[in-house]
Amino acid sequence: MINLFVRRWILNPIVTLLRQGITPEKIALSIALGFTLGVTPVLGSTTLLCLLSAVVFRLNLPAIQLVNYFTYPLQFALLIPFIRMGEWLFASHPMRISVPKILALIRVDVWSAISILWTTTMHALVAWLALGSLATLLLYVVLAAALKRLARSSLAGLR
Repeated sequence: MINLFVRRWILNPIVTLLRQGITPEKIALSIALGFTLGVTPVLGSTTLLCLLSAVVFRLNLPAIQLVNYFTYPLQFALLIPFIRMGEWLFASHPMRISVPKILALIRVDVWSAISILWTTTMHALVAWLALGSLATLLLYVVLAAALKRLARSSLAGLR
């Protein structure tokens, strides 16, 4: 069942992109950036960040956005850890906050939520930048190597 899911929703689309001439490096960068930008601790920013990255780096927009949408649950799961890491990095007083409280603040008044959470969000963003840069690099290197092998094996059958 998992094997079928992986083949249908991950491997087959990647092989299709490779057969269309998209390089393994571009696909790897799309996946790495889609994942890293998808967990940005700034709610509501990931789609725009992925769009801008796709345009700037000439990446496959559907691929980067698909990875972004798959990582959506991780954005919420990592929000508080990024906040805590930001508090630690800046030696700031820990805020009594949770994801449900953040969402409730946003629902009541978006501008008030931004005002209340501004410093905390900026600290979390710095933590994300530190870890995200490393994660993007690591993901890119690993995925590029794996996708080059996949390209050789899947494109060899076309010759």
